[in-house]
Amino acid sequence: MAEYICPHCKNPIYDDDALLCLYCGESLGRKRGFLKYTPIKVLFAVIVLLVIVSFAFLVLR
Repeated sequence: MAEYICPHCKNPIYDDDALLCLYCGESLGRKRGFLKYTPIKVLFAVIVLLVIVSFAFLVLR
């Protein structure tokens, strides 16, 4: 489990899913879920997936 330091109160947070500090209640500034990844990485992953699926259809045809 990774340690994260709160930018406001400087206390360590050991919960990987925490969005708010357990001590001061301020936002930890973390991204969560689908928005965790940059749009470029998501777009690249979709393009790669489409190329793989297209190649599979071409081979199976």
